[in-house]
Amino acid sequence: MKVLNQTDKEYLLKTIRDVKDFPKPGIVFKDITTLLNDEKAFGFLMDHLKTRYEDEKIDFVAGIESRGFIFGAALATKLGCGFVPIRKPGKLPYTTISEKYSLEYGVDEIEIHIDAFKSKQEIPKVLLIDDLIATGGTATAAVTLLKKVGVNCFEACFLLNLTFLQGDEQVKKHTNVYSVLEID
Repeated sequence: MKVLNQTDKEYLLKTIRDVKDFPKPGIVFKDITTLLNDEKAFGFLMDHLKTRYEDEKIDFVAGIESRGFIFGAALATKLGCGFVPIRKPGKLPYTTISEKYSLEYGVDEIEIHIDAFKSKQEIPKVLLIDDLIATGGTATAAVTLLKKVGVNCFEACFLLNLTFLQGDEQVKKHTNVYSVLEID
């Protein structure tokens, strides 16, 4: 599967804005809205992901709330497959299944419709996508949730990987991981 060369990675990185001290002092937030509103950069990213996954025969792209919805829905359209949202509790209108995961100070939870993948007869092949992986808690919970509903989550894809937090190592225990860009 295709990966970007260093020049292309630098091009995309230049379209992502750093916001210092957000959401709290000492944090440098990676603001992807500047990439999204650059039609050339966003188109380039989506074309790259389409090229990477077009031969994989993916049945669904599952996106983690909320920025994973942006990349996931756009990629699903390009690949000609379905999109499934993974949401925070209480946001989905039908029967759901959930997975809890630990945070630094507490517990959070994500949900998916229990019948999200029922349109396929065999075990669906699913790509998980989100904008960023940090500590890996949400992504690991999402992979676990996908396995609970009986799909093959063959890879988790992230635009940005904060490698110094090693969250990708947690997710790699459950599925393959691809990061378009890595931040050391």
